Amino acid sequence: MLRRLLGDWRPTWLDLLLSLAVGITGLVESFGRQGSQPGQISDPVPLAVGAVVAGTLLLLRRRFPTPLLLALISIGLAVRAVAGDGYYAAWHFYSTLILVHTVASAAELRSRRGLAGLACVLVAYAGLQTFQRNDIAEFMIGAVFMGVAYGSGILLRRQIDRTLRLAEHTIRLEVEREERARQAVTEERTRIARELHDIVSHNVSVMTLHTGGVRMRLGEEHRRERDMLLGVEKAGREAVEELQLMLGVLRRTGDPDPGAAQPSLERLDELVTQVKETGVDVRLRITGEPRSLPPGLALSVYRVIQEALTNVLKHSPAASVDVVIAHGLTGLDVEITDDGAGGGRSSDGHRPGGHGLIGMRERIAMHGGELSTGPVPGGGYRVVARFPLNTSVTTG
Repeated sequence: MLRRLLGDWRPTWLDLLLSLAVGITGLVESFGRQGSQPGQISDPVPLAVGAVVAGTLLLLRRRFPTPLLLALISIGLAVRAVAGDGYYAAWHFYSTLILVHTVASAAELRSRRGLAGLACVLVAYAGLQTFQRNDIAEFMIGAVFMGVAYGSGILLRRQIDRTLRLAEHTIRLEVEREERARQAVTEERTRIARELHDIVSHNVSVMTLHTGGVRMRLGEEHRRERDMLLGVEKAGREAVEELQLMLGVLRRTGDPDPGAAQPSLERLDELVTQVKETGVDVRLRITGEPRSLPPGLALSVYRVIQEALTNVLKHSPAASVDVVIAHGLTGLDVEITDDGAGGGRSSDGHRPGGHGLIGMRERIAMHGGELSTGPVPGGGYRVVARFPLNTSVTTG
């Protein structure tokens, strides 16, 4: 029965401390003021037992605040009836204030439970006035203490409600942020897949056509070689068809023309010119020995530079931007540095909610590269992308 009433509720450390405080101080008061003089306790046992019971009730104060407040008033009346010397124990007053505070913090005043709690508090206050003869000052002091206890409970409940709402709002925002990030990753991967679809389909088609051309030039004396090349042609055509079936569905209405040329490093000058037209001085510098990059890699390098420049225009009051492409023996480094002050960037270098960094990371990670971003000492912001290169890539 008790387990059904309590459920999974457990007293807190604060409940335990309050319970011990009331019980111990009640015992000290009961036996420490024992005596036959006025203002002393002739029979301390009833008061001591009442203090222990009141302390025990406080363990359950958050589970049954209103019934326990009524029970505490009953305990006070019972102790006075047994003791009969008119002494009012301080532990009873302290326990009453604690329960009044708990009742106020348990429910909204405009609810039925809150109204019932307020009625119980008024009954408790009226009950306190029957324990001893009070003058007007005592009456007002008791009212102040009860009012402060009840008001602090209301303030505590409102603060708890506000904290819970903020926590729920924070969790909801975090879930939405993660969902937007996942959606941004999905959209960027879809975009990459569409672009790679075009590149792979084009290259496989060219390979198939060249293979067919070689086969047609072979004479009948090379029948075996012609049959092998015919098999390569067939495999190439089937590969293109599979690409169309599997990846072609990624194209949506409004996408660029599948036959349009994909951006590459050869079009960087156009990109730089477009940004310059907005008033930002863009300086492009290429170091090292340029290489002929695979189409997919060249496209990713272009997109990273494009995204970095776009973020400069959107989120940074920069006057100039330096774009450096460094060709190395084992890798390609791209560095974009602006002289802006940050202009609303968050810790990842982009405005809150922006997903430019996500797209960059996806493209760079696809090639096994690394991305680092951060402020530049003295002002400005830098984006550095490192793409590893296969040593078999030919120089241009």
